[in-house]
Amino acid sequence: MQELKENILRIWEEKQLRITDEIQTAPEVLYANGSVIGTLGNFSASTGKAKSKKTFNVAAIVGASLVNGKVLGYTAEFPDDKRTILYFDTEQSPYHCQKVMERALRLAKLPTDIHPERLKFAALRQLTPTLRLEVIEQAIISTPEVGLVVIDGVRDLMYDINCAKESTDLIGKLMEWTDKYQIHIHTVLHLNKSDDNARGHVGTELNNKAETVLQVSRSKTDDTVSEVCAAMIRAAEFEPFAFRVNDSGLPEIANGYVFTEPGKKASVPFPYKELSEEQHREALDVVFANGSIKVVATSRRH
Repeated sequence: MQELKENILRIWEEKQLRITDEIQTAPEVLYANGSVIGTLGNFSASTGKAKSKKTFNVAAIVGASLVNGKVLGYTAEFPDDKRTILYFDTEQSPYHCQKVMERALRLAKLPTDIHPERLKFAALRQLTPTLRLEVIEQAIISTPEVGLVVIDGVRDLMYDINCAKESTDLIGKLMEWTDKYQIHIHTVLHLNKSDDNARGHVGTELNNKAETVLQVSRSKTDDTVSEVCAAMIRAAEFEPFAFRVNDSGLPEIANGYVFTEPGKKASVPFPYKELSEEQHREALDVVFANGSIKVVATSRRH
């Protein structure tokens, strides 16, 4: 008991900040149309509904990071000692994962007959959520010079997408990894079919804690076009851009495309499930302040 108390006190001392401390600003490593969307020590996300071409969008981010240059609307500027990329896919077969890898290399204008040393790609579809999480953690720990980690299918690192504890623990892991190893993690999560909210309790946590949440959506006026905007962003909001997949199977900027709803943001659902019992009671006291609510039945005329 005494040892536990001393350990907590030690952590308390370590985590205190002082006004005289010299704290470095987080290195900026990813940009969208000139605005910062990713820094070392933080995580971001791409969200979108099925068939919105989220993976094409992520391939562009990876392509830019491979060459530390510009691809589509993204620009990467990773330090020389943070150039290695870890990519984890939790949903697709090895065949389709290889197609994603090939797309990123072609976007970066790199050869597809030689595997780049700085890219480590793993297909985790066959593993359990617990084992996927452990593999990702050990890969981060054991890979030198890692700067960017992509988790395509963050939902598959948990059993219940609406479990508050699992969601909090998972987002806590992302914050721990990014801070401890000074990396940037980019995750992918589906949106609800019925609205533009990220799925489940983990989606709410993601919106609350992520540095940037990109929203990829199909155009309402052109089925061949996907729009990219900032649903949530801490830095200055970037000008949304649109892309379409060309005849070579690669995303390219949709020049001349006109946004009907530029910069539309996803709504954040009210987290009523997280209210305490006391808050529930206060709300009910307000609702029933004037007595019971009467329901008036109306007769239907035939």
